[in-house]
Amino acid sequence: MWVHAQYEATALFTLKPAQATSSGGKTLLVPTPYSIKMALLDIACRLDGVGAAEAFWPALAQATLAIHPPQEVVVNNTFAKVLRQRRKEAAPGEQHAGFFGKTIAYREYAYFAGTFGLAVETGTPDEAARITRWMLNINYLGKRGGFIQIQGWPESDDTLPDGYLPITGDLTGMAMDTVLTQLDDTDGNVSFGKVSIYTSEGIRLGKERVLKHVALPYRRVGSSRSYTHYRRHDES
Repeated sequence: MWVHAQYEATALFTLKPAQATSSGGKTLLVPTPYSIKMALLDIACRLDGVGAAEAFWPALAQATLAIHPPQEVVVNNTFAKVLRQRRKEAAPGEQHAGFFGKTIAYREYAYFAGTFGLAVETGTPDEAARITRWMLNINYLGKRGGFIQIQGWPESDDTLPDGYLPITGDLTGMAMDTVLTQLDDTDGNVSFGKVSIYTSEGIRLGKERVLKHVALPYRRVGSSRSYTHYRRHDES
């Protein structure tokens, strides 16, 4: 059973690839399964408590997710002033002295034209009911400030609706006219302690946090030094 809902971005979206460094500024074109599961887990802790969220986590960690990319995405390329921790102390009398130093960093922000969909595969009606309740309360994805608004009550279907892409890493039948990317997801056996920010346990890329290849049905229709415009070619 799939629980799915449509959302609209009310602010610009940005989420760096999992392998990016702190100075990297490129953004993915869609939210990742890992970011969606973390959003659902956050909502579960807030609404039902940490105990209930921990008990449900094994089912969520193993769940397959799917996305319905927005019809169009415009990525804005920009430079921004940022604060970065100094590697050494500032010289006496230096301008902007302090723990942080000012520098310039490259950043990308994506504008979603139209709605986009999220879907979670569940095994039981009880799981579907919980996911439905939690999906209603997701209000941002990616970096903080990437606000979204649900567009209707989540629906449940036995099969995945048209236009959704299951994030499984399987590229069988991939069309040539696509944007190939990698989206991170949780390993099905990762423990709750690994994903909790309140424990000393770490989560490792390639171990508990895995990368899956995805072919997004986008075609680049325009670009310049300041933006790149993508449009879906599999839907009218």
